[in-house]
Amino acid sequence: QVQLVESGGGLVQPGGSLRLSCAASGSIFSINAARWYRQAPGKERELVAAITSGGSTNYADSVKGRFTISRDNTEKTVYLQMNSLKLEDTAVYYCYGDVRSTWRSPRTDYWGQGTQVTVSS
Repeated sequence: QVQLVESGGGLVQPGGSLRLSCAASGSIFSINAARWYRQAPGKERELVAAITSGGSTNYADSVKGRFTISRDNTEKTVYLQMNSLKLEDTAVYYCYGDVRSTWRSPRTDYWGQGTQVTVSS
């Protein structure tokens, strides 16, 4: 069984920084696409950042230039460095992984449980 566990959320003032981590564990042959999503109260879940197995990245317009997604394939961990945080970045952040458990397994979607990020003065 594959698990994704996020950490690093918390309370930060506007303009501050946080680094989220998403550690994958279990039977993992490869992690293909990895993404960070967020969901604010009363809003739909939205894609924040994505990274391919080759390291190509994509960002929501609202976070470009402030957030950076990265991955450590050896540690099976995906990161989201968040700088210049704004009030509107407040949300629960979820990581997603497109995982293959063995070389012949189909690709399966996995989600973390979420970590709260609160930006407040």
